[in-house]
Amino acid sequence: MHAAFFLLLGGALARFLLRHPGESRTPWIIALSVVLAALYVLGPALGPGRGTRPTPRRLTWLALVVAVWVVLVVLAPSFAWCAVPLFYTGLRTLPARAALVLIGVLTVFVVAAQLRLAGNFDPNLLLAPPAVAALATAVFVHMERQAERQRALIDDLRRTRRELAATERREGTLAERQRLSMEIHDTLAQSLSSQQMLLQAADRLWDADPERARAHVRTAESVTERGLVEARRFVHDLAPADLAGGGLDEALRTLAARESEAGLAVRFHAEGTPAPLPDRVESALLRIAQGALANVREHADATAAAITLTHLGDQVVLDIADNGRGFTPEPPREGGVRGHGLPAIRARTRQLGGTLTIESAPGEGTVLSVAIPLEAP
Repeated sequence: MHAAFFLLLGGALARFLLRHPGESRTPWIIALSVVLAALYVLGPALGPGRGTRPTPRRLTWLALVVAVWVVLVVLAPSFAWCAVPLFYTGLRTLPARAALVLIGVLTVFVVAAQLRLAGNFDPNLLLAPPAVAALATAVFVHMERQAERQRALIDDLRRTRRELAATERREGTLAERQRLSMEIHDTLAQSLSSQQMLLQAADRLWDADPERARAHVRTAESVTERGLVEARRFVHDLAPADLAGGGLDEALRTLAARESEAGLAVRFHAEGTPAPLPDRVESALLRIAQGALANVREHADATAAAITLTHLGDQVVLDIADNGRGFTPEPPREGGVRGHGLPAIRARTRQLGGTLTIESAPGEGTVLSVAIPLEAP
Protein backbone atom coordinates (compact mmCIF):
# COMPACT_ATOMS: atom_id res chain seq x y z
CA MET A 1 0.00 0.00 0.00
CA HIS A 2 2.91 2.37 0.69
CA ALA A 3 4.34 1.61 -2.75
CA ALA A 4 0.93 2.25 -4.34
CA PHE A 5 0.70 5.64 -2.64
CA PHE A 6 4.05 6.82 -3.98
CA LEU A 7 3.31 5.44 -7.46
CA LEU A 8 -0.02 7.28 -7.56
CA LEU A 9 1.57 10.46 -6.20
CA GLY A 10 4.40 10.34 -8.73
CA GLY A 11 2.02 9.53 -11.58
CA ALA A 12 -0.28 12.42 -10.70
CA LEU A 13 2.67 14.85 -10.47
CA ALA A 14 4.05 13.66 -13.84
CA ARG A 15 0.60 14.03 -15.46
CA PHE A 16 0.25 17.57 -14.13
CA LEU A 17 3.72 18.63 -15.29
CA LEU A 18 3.12 17.18 -18.78
CA ARG A 19 -0.26 18.79 -19.23
CA HIS A 20 0.30 22.10 -17.42
CA PRO A 21 3.93 23.14 -17.94
CA GLY A 22 5.03 26.57 -16.84
CA GLU A 23 1.89 27.53 -14.93
CA SER A 24 2.06 29.76 -11.89
CA ARG A 25 0.70 27.02 -9.62
CA THR A 26 3.35 24.49 -10.72
CA PRO A 27 5.88 25.37 -7.96
CA TRP A 28 3.12 25.02 -5.38
CA ILE A 29 2.09 21.64 -6.77
CA ILE A 30 5.67 20.40 -6.68
CA ALA A 31 6.23 21.73 -3.15
CA LEU A 32 2.97 20.25 -1.83
CA SER A 33 3.79 16.88 -3.45
CA VAL A 34 7.16 16.82 -1.70
CA VAL A 35 5.56 17.81 1.61
CA LEU A 36 2.87 15.11 1.24
CA ALA A 37 5.52 12.46 0.47
CA ALA A 38 7.62 13.56 3.46
CA LEU A 39 4.61 13.51 5.78
CA TYR A 40 3.62 10.05 4.56
CA VAL A 41 7.13 8.72 5.21
CA LEU A 42 7.01 10.20 8.73
CA GLY A 43 3.88 8.21 9.63
CA PRO A 44 5.42 4.84 10.69
CA ALA A 45 7.76 6.64 13.12
CA LEU A 46 4.81 7.98 15.12
CA GLY A 47 3.73 4.71 16.65
CA PRO A 48 1.38 1.79 15.85
CA GLY A 49 -1.87 2.13 14.04
CA ARG A 50 -4.98 0.04 14.57
CA GLY A 51 -5.18 -2.07 17.71
CA THR A 52 -4.15 0.72 20.08
CA ARG A 53 -5.72 4.05 20.83
CA PRO A 54 -4.29 6.66 18.43
CA THR A 55 -1.96 9.18 20.03
CA PRO A 56 -2.44 12.95 19.59
CA ARG A 57 0.75 13.07 17.49
CA ARG A 58 -0.59 10.44 15.11
CA LEU A 59 -3.96 12.16 14.83
CA THR A 60 -2.18 15.43 14.06
CA TRP A 61 -0.06 13.68 11.44
CA LEU A 62 -3.13 12.17 9.77
CA ALA A 63 -4.89 15.55 9.75
CA LEU A 64 -1.86 17.19 8.08
CA VAL A 65 -1.66 14.43 5.42
CA VAL A 66 -5.36 14.79 4.60
CA ALA A 67 -5.17 18.60 4.58
CA VAL A 68 -2.17 18.65 2.20
CA TRP A 69 -3.90 16.10 -0.05
CA VAL A 70 -7.12 18.17 -0.10
CA VAL A 71 -5.16 21.28 -1.15
CA LEU A 72 -3.42 19.27 -3.88
CA VAL A 73 -6.73 17.92 -5.16
CA VAL A 74 -8.23 21.42 -5.24
CA LEU A 75 -5.21 22.71 -7.20
CA ALA A 76 -4.83 19.61 -9.38
CA PRO A 77 -7.68 17.02 -9.54
CA SER A 78 -5.32 14.36 -10.92
CA PHE A 79 -4.05 13.78 -7.35
CA ALA A 80 -7.49 12.48 -6.32
CA TRP A 81 -6.70 8.72 -6.62
CA CYS A 82 -4.01 9.04 -3.95
CA ALA A 83 -7.03 8.77 -1.65
CA VAL A 84 -7.17 4.96 -2.01
CA PRO A 85 -4.01 4.31 0.08
CA LEU A 86 -5.24 7.00 2.46
CA PHE A 87 -8.41 4.92 3.00
CA TYR A 88 -6.26 2.19 4.55
CA THR A 89 -4.24 4.74 6.52
CA GLY A 90 -7.45 6.07 8.07
CA LEU A 91 -8.76 2.57 8.79
CA ARG A 92 -5.49 1.61 10.50
CA THR A 93 -5.28 4.83 12.53
CA LEU A 94 -8.82 5.77 13.59
CA PRO A 95 -11.66 3.95 15.35
CA ALA A 96 -14.11 2.31 12.96
CA ARG A 97 -16.77 5.06 12.87
CA ALA A 98 -14.27 7.92 12.57
CA ALA A 99 -12.46 6.03 9.81
CA LEU A 100 -15.73 5.60 7.86
CA VAL A 101 -16.44 9.33 8.17
CA LEU A 102 -12.95 10.13 6.87
CA ILE A 103 -13.40 7.72 3.94
CA GLY A 104 -16.70 9.38 3.09
CA VAL A 105 -15.05 12.82 3.05
CA LEU A 106 -12.17 11.59 0.89
CA THR A 107 -14.61 9.93 -1.50
CA VAL A 108 -16.54 13.18 -1.94
CA PHE A 109 -13.35 14.96 -2.93
CA VAL A 110 -12.44 12.17 -5.36
CA VAL A 111 -15.88 12.36 -7.04
CA ALA A 112 -15.67 16.14 -7.30
CA ALA A 113 -12.15 15.95 -8.74
CA GLN A 114 -13.14 13.34 -11.36
CA LEU A 115 -16.19 15.32 -12.47
CA ARG A 116 -14.01 18.44 -12.70
CA LEU A 117 -11.51 16.62 -14.91
CA ALA A 118 -14.27 15.25 -17.15
CA GLY A 119 -15.82 18.65 -17.70
CA ASN A 120 -19.36 17.20 -17.87
CA PHE A 121 -21.55 14.84 -15.86
CA ASP A 122 -20.69 11.14 -16.09
CA PRO A 123 -22.57 8.54 -13.95
CA ASN A 124 -19.51 6.30 -13.90
CA LEU A 125 -17.44 9.05 -12.32
CA LEU A 126 -20.16 9.51 -9.70
CA LEU A 127 -20.47 5.82 -8.83
CA ALA A 128 -16.93 4.46 -9.32
CA PRO A 129 -15.17 6.26 -6.40
CA PRO A 130 -17.77 5.15 -3.80
CA ALA A 131 -17.57 1.60 -5.16
CA VAL A 132 -13.77 1.63 -4.85
CA ALA A 133 -14.03 3.05 -1.33
CA ALA A 134 -16.56 0.39 -0.31
CA LEU A 135 -14.42 -2.38 -1.80
CA ALA A 136 -11.26 -1.12 -0.08
CA THR A 137 -13.10 -0.88 3.25
CA ALA A 138 -14.61 -4.36 2.90
CA VAL A 139 -11.24 -5.89 2.07
CA PHE A 140 -9.60 -4.19 5.03
CA VAL A 141 -12.35 -5.23 7.49
CA HIS A 142 -12.21 -8.82 6.21
CA MET A 143 -8.42 -8.92 6.57
CA GLU A 144 -8.65 -7.48 10.09
CA ARG A 145 -11.20 -10.13 11.11
CA GLN A 146 -9.07 -12.89 9.62
CA ALA A 147 -6.01 -11.54 11.41
CA GLU A 148 -7.93 -11.35 14.70
CA ARG A 149 -9.08 -14.96 14.32
CA GLN A 150 -5.55 -16.00 13.49
CA ARG A 151 -4.19 -14.17 16.54
CA ALA A 152 -6.81 -15.85 18.74
CA LEU A 153 -5.92 -19.24 17.24
CA ILE A 154 -2.21 -18.65 17.82
CA ASP A 155 -2.91 -17.56 21.41
CA ASP A 156 -4.97 -20.71 21.98
CA LEU A 157 -2.21 -22.82 20.47
CA ARG A 158 0.43 -21.22 22.67
CA ARG A 159 -1.73 -21.62 25.75
CA THR A 160 -2.41 -25.26 24.86
CA ARG A 161 1.30 -25.90 24.35
CA ARG A 162 2.08 -24.33 27.73
CA GLU A 163 -0.60 -26.44 29.42
CA LEU A 164 0.62 -29.57 27.63
CA ALA A 165 4.20 -28.86 28.65
CA ALA A 166 3.12 -28.33 32.26
CA THR A 167 1.12 -31.57 32.18
CA GLU A 168 4.06 -33.47 30.75
CA ARG A 169 6.33 -32.05 33.44
CA ARG A 170 3.86 -33.10 36.14
CA GLU A 171 3.49 -36.57 34.64
CA GLY A 172 7.27 -36.87 34.34
CA THR A 173 7.66 -35.85 37.97
CA LEU A 174 5.04 -38.36 39.13
CA ALA A 175 6.58 -41.11 37.01
CA GLU A 176 10.02 -40.36 38.39
CA ARG A 177 8.66 -40.39 41.94
CA GLN A 178 6.99 -43.72 41.30
CA ARG A 179 10.18 -45.14 39.82
CA LEU A 180 12.23 -43.91 42.76
CA SER A 181 9.68 -45.38 45.15
CA MET A 182 10.03 -48.77 43.49
CA GLU A 183 13.82 -48.43 43.35
CA ILE A 184 13.97 -47.69 47.08
CA HIS A 185 11.58 -50.52 47.87
CA ASP A 186 13.53 -53.02 45.77
CA THR A 187 16.90 -52.03 47.24
CA LEU A 188 17.14 -50.10 50.49
CA ALA A 189 13.82 -51.19 51.98
CA GLN A 190 14.46 -54.85 51.17
CA SER A 191 17.99 -54.56 52.54
CA LEU A 192 16.71 -53.11 55.82
CA SER A 193 14.00 -55.78 56.01
CA SER A 194 16.62 -58.52 55.54
CA GLN A 195 18.83 -56.98 58.19
CA GLN A 196 15.91 -56.87 60.61
CA MET A 197 15.04 -60.52 60.01
CA LEU A 198 18.66 -61.64 60.40
CA LEU A 199 19.24 -59.60 63.54
CA GLN A 200 15.99 -60.88 65.08
CA ALA A 201 17.07 -64.44 64.31
CA ALA A 202 20.51 -63.76 65.80
CA ASP A 203 18.89 -62.33 68.93
CA ARG A 204 16.78 -65.46 69.39
CA LEU A 205 19.80 -67.76 68.93
CA TRP A 206 22.38 -65.67 70.77
CA ASP A 207 22.31 -67.75 73.98
CA ALA A 208 21.31 -71.15 72.58
CA ASP A 209 23.51 -71.24 69.47
CA PRO A 210 26.09 -68.41 69.47
CA GLU A 211 27.79 -69.66 66.30
CA ARG A 212 24.64 -69.53 64.22
CA ALA A 213 23.79 -66.16 65.76
CA ARG A 214 27.18 -64.79 64.72
CA ALA A 215 26.63 -66.19 61.22
CA HIS A 216 23.35 -64.26 61.03
CA VAL A 217 25.12 -61.11 62.20
CA ARG A 218 27.81 -61.56 59.56
CA THR A 219 25.14 -62.06 56.90
CA ALA A 220 23.38 -58.93 58.15
CA GLU A 221 26.67 -57.07 57.89
CA SER A 222 27.02 -58.23 54.27
CA VAL A 223 23.46 -57.08 53.54
CA THR A 224 24.23 -53.73 55.18
CA GLU A 225 27.30 -53.32 52.99
CA ARG A 226 25.25 -53.94 49.85
CA GLY A 227 22.63 -51.48 51.10
CA LEU A 228 25.34 -48.88 51.58
CA VAL A 229 26.52 -49.47 48.01
CA GLU A 230 22.95 -48.94 46.78
CA ALA A 231 22.57 -45.76 48.85
CA ARG A 232 25.78 -44.35 47.39
CA ARG A 233 24.59 -45.35 43.93
CA PHE A 234 21.41 -43.31 44.44
CA VAL A 235 23.58 -40.29 45.09
CA HIS A 236 25.72 -40.94 42.02
CA ASP A 237 23.10 -42.10 39.54
CA LEU A 238 20.10 -44.38 39.30
CA ALA A 239 21.63 -47.35 37.48
CA PRO A 240 21.55 -50.68 39.39
CA ALA A 241 24.91 -51.24 41.02
CA ASP A 242 24.81 -54.96 40.19
CA LEU A 243 24.75 -54.14 36.47
CA ALA A 244 27.94 -52.10 36.63
CA GLY A 245 30.19 -55.17 36.50
CA GLY A 246 28.53 -57.01 33.62
CA GLY A 247 25.28 -57.78 31.86
CA LEU A 248 21.94 -58.95 33.20
CA ASP A 249 22.92 -62.62 33.19
CA GLU A 250 25.88 -61.97 35.47
CA ALA A 251 23.83 -59.68 37.73
CA LEU A 252 21.12 -62.34 38.15
CA ARG A 253 23.73 -65.00 38.82
CA THR A 254 25.27 -62.78 41.51
CA LEU A 255 21.81 -62.11 42.95
CA ALA A 256 21.06 -65.85 43.16
CA ALA A 257 24.36 -66.54 44.94
CA ARG A 258 23.82 -63.67 47.34
CA GLU A 259 20.25 -64.64 48.26
CA SER A 260 21.35 -68.22 48.90
CA GLU A 261 23.41 -66.97 51.84
CA ALA A 262 20.24 -66.21 53.83
CA GLY A 263 19.13 -69.85 54.05
CA LEU A 264 17.28 -69.96 50.75
CA ALA A 265 18.84 -72.07 47.98
CA VAL A 266 18.58 -69.98 44.80
CA ARG A 267 19.92 -71.09 41.46
CA PHE A 268 20.15 -69.22 38.18
CA HIS A 269 19.77 -70.59 34.67
CA ALA A 270 19.95 -68.82 31.30
CA GLU A 271 18.45 -70.12 28.06
CA GLY A 272 18.77 -68.97 24.47
CA THR A 273 21.46 -66.85 22.89
CA PRO A 274 22.29 -63.88 25.12
CA ALA A 275 21.88 -60.54 23.35
CA PRO A 276 22.49 -56.96 24.51
CA LEU A 277 19.38 -55.53 26.16
CA PRO A 278 18.39 -51.88 26.63
CA ASP A 279 19.58 -50.46 29.93
CA ARG A 280 16.05 -49.79 31.15
CA VAL A 281 15.03 -53.40 30.41
CA GLU A 282 18.05 -54.82 32.24
CA SER A 283 17.48 -52.51 35.20
CA ALA A 284 13.75 -53.33 35.40
CA LEU A 285 14.27 -57.12 35.15
CA LEU A 286 16.94 -57.04 37.86
CA ARG A 287 14.64 -55.05 40.14
CA ILE A 288 11.79 -57.44 39.41
CA ALA A 289 13.99 -60.40 40.33
CA GLN A 290 15.08 -58.66 43.54
CA GLY A 291 11.48 -57.86 44.46
CA ALA A 292 10.27 -61.38 43.69
CA LEU A 293 13.03 -62.98 45.77
CA ALA A 294 12.27 -60.58 48.62
CA ASN A 295 8.67 -61.79 48.55
CA VAL A 296 9.86 -65.41 48.50
CA ARG A 297 12.16 -64.85 51.45
CA GLU A 298 9.66 -62.93 53.55
CA HIS A 299 6.34 -64.59 52.72
CA ALA A 300 6.73 -67.95 50.95
CA ASP A 301 8.61 -69.92 53.64
CA ALA A 302 10.43 -71.62 50.74
CA THR A 303 13.65 -73.61 50.83
CA ALA A 304 14.50 -73.38 47.13
CA ALA A 305 13.96 -70.94 44.30
CA ALA A 306 15.06 -70.69 40.68
CA ILE A 307 15.68 -67.72 38.40
CA THR A 308 15.46 -68.43 34.67
CA LEU A 309 16.28 -65.85 32.01
CA THR A 310 15.23 -66.84 28.49
CA HIS A 311 16.33 -64.92 25.39
CA LEU A 312 13.82 -65.46 22.56
CA GLY A 313 15.04 -62.89 20.03
CA ASP A 314 11.91 -60.73 19.94
CA GLN A 315 11.41 -60.85 23.69
CA VAL A 316 13.10 -61.73 26.95
CA VAL A 317 11.37 -63.78 29.64
CA LEU A 318 12.24 -63.83 33.34
CA ASP A 319 10.85 -66.65 35.52
CA ILE A 320 11.15 -66.85 39.30
CA ALA A 321 9.87 -70.11 40.82
CA ASP A 322 9.83 -71.30 44.43
CA ASN A 323 8.63 -74.33 46.42
CA GLY A 324 7.00 -72.26 49.14
CA ARG A 325 3.53 -72.23 50.63
CA GLY A 326 1.94 -70.57 47.59
CA PHE A 327 -1.15 -68.39 47.57
CA THR A 328 -4.25 -67.57 45.59
CA PRO A 329 -3.36 -64.79 43.09
CA GLU A 330 -5.72 -61.81 43.17
CA PRO A 331 -6.59 -59.77 40.09
CA PRO A 332 -4.61 -56.51 39.83
CA ARG A 333 -6.25 -53.46 41.34
CA GLU A 334 -6.81 -50.42 39.16
CA GLY A 335 -4.56 -47.49 40.03
CA GLY A 336 -2.38 -49.54 42.36
CA VAL A 337 0.90 -48.51 40.74
CA ARG A 338 2.41 -47.15 43.90
CA GLY A 339 2.26 -50.36 45.88
CA HIS A 340 5.17 -52.58 46.81
CA GLY A 341 5.98 -56.20 46.06
CA LEU A 342 3.70 -57.55 43.34
CA PRO A 343 2.12 -54.13 42.53
CA ALA A 344 5.61 -52.71 41.97
CA ILE A 345 6.55 -55.66 39.76
CA ARG A 346 3.33 -55.26 37.81
CA ALA A 347 3.97 -51.53 37.36
CA ARG A 348 7.52 -52.09 36.08
CA THR A 349 6.29 -54.71 33.63
CA ARG A 350 3.54 -52.43 32.34
CA GLN A 351 5.98 -49.54 31.84
CA LEU A 352 8.00 -51.74 29.47
CA GLY A 353 4.93 -52.95 27.59
CA GLY A 354 5.36 -56.48 28.94
CA THR A 355 3.09 -59.07 30.52
CA LEU A 356 3.14 -60.53 34.02
CA THR A 357 1.87 -64.04 34.74
CA ILE A 358 1.57 -65.55 38.21
CA GLU A 359 0.84 -69.24 38.71
CA SER A 360 0.32 -70.31 42.30
CA ALA A 361 -1.95 -72.22 44.64
CA PRO A 362 -1.85 -72.83 48.40
CA GLY A 363 0.78 -75.45 49.18
CA GLU A 364 2.06 -75.71 45.59
CA GLY A 365 4.66 -72.95 45.35
CA THR A 366 4.67 -70.00 42.96
CA VAL A 367 5.93 -69.24 39.47
CA LEU A 368 6.21 -65.60 38.45
CA SER A 369 6.86 -64.95 34.75
CA VAL A 370 7.62 -61.61 33.13
CA ALA A 371 7.82 -61.30 29.32
CA ILE A 372 9.26 -58.08 27.87
CA PRO A 373 9.01 -57.45 24.09
CA LEU A 374 12.14 -56.18 22.35
CA GLU A 375 12.35 -53.86 19.37
CA ALA A 376 13.63 -55.37 16.17
CA PRO A 377 17.34 -54.54 15.60
